[in-house]
Amino acid sequence: MSFADLHLHTRFSDSTYTPEELTRRAVEAGLSAIAVVDHDTVLGLEPSIEAGKACGLEVLPGIELSTEHEGKEVHILGYLIERSSEPLLKKLEFLKRCRIERVYKITDKLKEMQVELKPEVVFDIAKEGVPGRLHIAQAMVREGIVGSIFEAFKKYIGDKCPAYVSGFKLTPAEGIKLIRDSAGIPVLAHPYTMNRDELIPQFAACGLMGLEVYYPEHSQSMVNFYLGLAEKYNLLVTGGSDCHGTVKPSIKIGLVKIPYELVDKLKEAKERL
Repeated sequence: MSFADLHLHTRFSDSTYTPEELTRRAVEAGLSAIAVVDHDTVLGLEPSIEAGKACGLEVLPGIELSTEHEGKEVHILGYLIERSSEPLLKKLEFLKRCRIERVYKITDKLKEMQVELKPEVVFDIAKEGVPGRLHIAQAMVREGIVGSIFEAFKKYIGDKCPAYVSGFKLTPAEGIKLIRDSAGIPVLAHPYTMNRDELIPQFAACGLMGLEVYYPEHSQSMVNFYLGLAEKYNLLVTGGSDCHGTVKPSIKIGLVKIPYELVDKLKEAKERL
């Protein structure tokens, strides 16, 4: 049987892995296919697809859009997107500007707490990719402000922490529409972390097409629950490890892998769009 990991990131968002390293490690993990779903960017897709061809690995083009509902982050995965879609690229430029602005707001909040972190250090770590909180945490470690990424999130920039800033401008419905307008399959990422399962039918009514059922933080009872929801609302089933490279060393490529038949179902849904 062939397996896939449909939730992987590259250095173009908030992973330490280059496309070449990501695909090499995926092959070593015995995977036949992966999906690259960097946060709010498609910059890593072309190099990842090319690196996959070089080592005989199928790389599905994807994205993970950061949206917001009632002050809470909701991540929408987009699979098999047309990465040259003009509306998508235009919106991603806007979202990158929002993320840059968010870095400045967070460093301002840190300064109010007598914690000095220059935004330029964050941008140097993010390079040409889109900056996020993980880059801020890495910058804090580099500057000796904290001893670990975990500490940065726990004390300063995690949800509900004093330097947290909510900075996303898309609603889940807008994210779902953007993916569908880009000929992609919108899937709700790690639904357990959203902690608002009652919203899933609403998102389905807005055009959501799938649930990320298999995920490291989902227990077997949660998996069974989300499988039931997927069946009830006629949603596709996906899954993946959400590997970010060495910044989350316990989450390795292939930690969660799904049978390739679920990839086939994504492709069949794409053909029906």
